[in-house]
Amino acid sequence: MVRIDKKATRLYVLDTNVLIHDPAALYQFDEHEVVIPMTVLEELDKHKNGIREIARTARQVSRTLSDLTANVDFDQIHQGIPIERAAGSNGCLRLLCYSDLTLPDNMDDSPDNRLLAETCRLRDERPDASVILVTKDINLRVKASALGVPVEDYLTDRAFDDTDVMAEGVKIYPDAGHDLWETLAMDVKVERDHHKVIYHLNGEIPPEWYLGMLVSDNDHEASFEAIVRESAPHQATLELLTNYRHGASVWGVHAHDSRQNFALNLLMDDDIDLVTIAGSAGTGKTFMTLAAAFQQTLDSKRFERIVFTRAPISMSEDIGFLPGTEEEKMSPWMGAFHDNMDNLLRDEHDGSSTWNQDATRQLLGSRVQIRAPGFMRGRTLNDTFLIIDEAQNFTPKQLKSLVTRAGRNTKIVCLGNVGQIDTPYLTANTCGMAAVVQNFKNWPHAGHVTLQSVERSRLALAGEELL
Repeated sequence: MVRIDKKATRLYVLDTNVLIHDPAALYQFDEHEVVIPMTVLEELDKHKNGIREIARTARQVSRTLSDLTANVDFDQIHQGIPIERAAGSNGCLRLLCYSDLTLPDNMDDSPDNRLLAETCRLRDERPDASVILVTKDINLRVKASALGVPVEDYLTDRAFDDTDVMAEGVKIYPDAGHDLWETLAMDVKVERDHHKVIYHLNGEIPPEWYLGMLVSDNDHEASFEAIVRESAPHQATLELLTNYRHGASVWGVHAHDSRQNFALNLLMDDDIDLVTIAGSAGTGKTFMTLAAAFQQTLDSKRFERIVFTRAPISMSEDIGFLPGTEEEKMSPWMGAFHDNMDNLLRDEHDGSSTWNQDATRQLLGSRVQIRAPGFMRGRTLNDTFLIIDEAQNFTPKQLKSLVTRAGRNTKIVCLGNVGQIDTPYLTANTCGMAAVVQNFKNWPHAGHVTLQSVERSRLALAGEELL
């Protein structure tokens, strides 16, 4: 967009979609003024009726504006309503109303055009300040640029910038070989605590290390793989990982590389309550997660049940309402679950699968619950292995509602690929998956890993390259 010459005093004119997207947007502009035009108030009034998410958000914004205007007089409303910001600096809110508004030439009377006209008039009235329109509507930003109106996207809710990528959760030192500690110039003390091997490091700890991160000397056949348990500027504690490549396995599943081995360790770790696994299709996210879930539910009895849920969002046109019970309605969305169960229970000798047998389905069905995310509000899940598939299609607010369902002895696993978002209002840096990874990055009971393709069909790889 057009480069903006920002002055010391700034007035941010908020579009309706910004307030709908983030009801707390009023408090995100530090010491600057926030302007709400009458056009935005009218659009909020149109959206407030109904039970959809947009209606609930519109009512929440209206209540916030009502609270801000409740204890002020008309002079304060005209001059600006003080707003206390979380950063400590105070800004103000202005309500903009013009009784003699004139639209730009050759433009129809529409909410977007009225908003542009209000912004232009405010800019002409305040030459001492930078008047900036903030909107998430791409077409409106293009029209504003054509008219010479300073415009910006709303970026506060982004977990990371467009120039960044989501954290991979791993740090590989492929050139270190067997001299990893000499390469990092650290003093190492190794001790055994029951069945764990702990490395105590002293020296200049790499600043990119954080709690729950994988440190390895190779991406495939690594000789050293450990998880960061404690990290400070001059000391850190690492715990050696279990090798699930050859001997040990998780319900018969082995890892192919360091990232998959790290994922299996996170899934089997009693100290990790929240696991996020990202990666493209075919990297084994759901396959390994189901194997770990059945290992800890049916064999070790750590959990009593497995709850599997995902966002019921179609990739193309919707086919309409589905008949049956909740699980029957969710069945078409559970293709990944059924495909992986077929592979997990397949006999390697004759190629048959016990998943098709009624006894196996009845046994697993007593421990596995398939639930729609829309009915999870208010629940508390105890002794549960909760799997949230396609987490990239949830908003941060929706995924927060699911993560907070965790009760006693509950492990939550979020699976997703930010490159396959089917919701038109989300992007790779605003989706719920990105928000969870970023917000739990330094929590000692959370872990994240981004998997890479190991075994993919030639057709799938060719399709990604061509498209």
